[in-house]
Amino acid sequence: MTPSDFAVFDNFQNTINGQQTSTTEKRHSINPASGQPNPDVPVSTPQDVDRAVEAAKEAFETWSEVPPSERKKAVLAFADGLEKHAQEFAKLLVQEQGKPLQFATLEITGAINWLRETCDLELKDEIIEDSDERKLVVRHTPIGVAVGIVPWNFPLTLCCLKLAPAVLTGNTVIIKPSPFTPYCGLKLVELAQQVFPPGVVQALSGDDNLGPWLTAHPGIDKISFTGSSATGKKVMESAAKTLKRVTLELGGNDAAIICKGVDVEAVAAKVASLGFMNSGQICVAIKRIYIHESIYDRFRDAAAAFTKTLKLGEGNEEGVFMGPIQNAMQYEKVKSFFSDITKDQLSLSNGGICTDNPGEAGGRGYFIRPTIIDKPAEDSRLVTEEPFGPILPLLSWNDEKDVIARANNTRMGLGASVWSNDLDEAARIASKLQAGTVWVNTHMETDARAPFGGHKESGIGAEMGLHGLRAYCNVQTLFLKK
Repeated sequence: MTPSDFAVFDNFQNTINGQQTSTTEKRHSINPASGQPNPDVPVSTPQDVDRAVEAAKEAFETWSEVPPSERKKAVLAFADGLEKHAQEFAKLLVQEQGKPLQFATLEITGAINWLRETCDLELKDEIIEDSDERKLVVRHTPIGVAVGIVPWNFPLTLCCLKLAPAVLTGNTVIIKPSPFTPYCGLKLVELAQQVFPPGVVQALSGDDNLGPWLTAHPGIDKISFTGSSATGKKVMESAAKTLKRVTLELGGNDAAIICKGVDVEAVAAKVASLGFMNSGQICVAIKRIYIHESIYDRFRDAAAAFTKTLKLGEGNEEGVFMGPIQNAMQYEKVKSFFSDITKDQLSLSNGGICTDNPGEAGGRGYFIRPTIIDKPAEDSRLVTEEPFGPILPLLSWNDEKDVIARANNTRMGLGASVWSNDLDEAARIASKLQAGTVWVNTHMETDARAPFGGHKESGIGAEMGLHGLRAYCNVQTLFLKK
């Protein structure tokens, strides 16, 4: 495939052994802002899975022997290719996922930077002993054929997040994009054929059958899955039958603890924006806000006032901060949370389900206004579950030990944050929170050098950083007797 062949962004196919292939059966997803159908994509069969796995196994024999420096060059060239087509990918991301263009552009820019920064990481051999009698070396060797199962909330970034460490460490990878957002993933893998040998990076589109076929396939050695905790358990159960290695990045119910000394207006706006970004459809978005009682009323009013300024609409409209819920299934789930919310609570931030349809003329978009809920019950669904939508419960606290216990009272443990002008106070609280990442005076920031993973039912293993590279490797110890 030449670079000019890639310019068409209305043709979406599987990539198997370096070739674009389709299937007899097709399906399509829906533009969530308009309800209009997106283009057709393949519905892969078990035979397609077998072909992709066989190609990946064959490619692994040679790709695993390619020097790490050459593998890094390929990933950097892939990042350059993505950068050349960033505008087309941004438009496609708005169309299939629904997020505003400004955030689609940020997602692509972030993915490009992350690809390049990951190439700066290096897994070195560890010399345990080098004496007159022996040399003891710990190495990291590639596992084999990996599968990256990508969710619908960040279909481009999370595709790159799985693709890059897999191939950098010498593995081959099959990308399975979400049936709700298959388009960016298919085009990314098509683009990858310009720099990777056939079979190293492949993509399969399909329906709900495809994931189980991949996780159960005996020729696959590693699964990297991002999605809900419920589905993650099914992935782990399936992978256990052949002892596949797994990395699971699952749901979250992130708490933000607001201490009394903060700048109320500034922090209220920042925290609210971090809860409503991507319409709340981020595993590590703020989901619960605990505010010190001495500033509770002022903080609540400031957060509500800020929320009323957020523009909701189709992603290409000027100034839009929030797009629609991505798909009908998630839309119905988020709507179910409103059954316990009173009219007075909804009026606080003008939140709720849209009935005036801000989508395209004649469309049927899945829109829900950003909603702030004042002091729901501690055992309510809004507090104990993850809506994965634009609903933020506000709760008060006055005892440090108590608020830490309340923040930790969840089966999830993905992220959390503490907001305070007293860094000693913030660090003391942060160190006691049960989460894979804890931020102080910020939230959702990531760094390619730092691992990202969850505690408890928020996941197993980690992505990013050296830990993310190691997740695609077996550990091998060499005893070299002299």
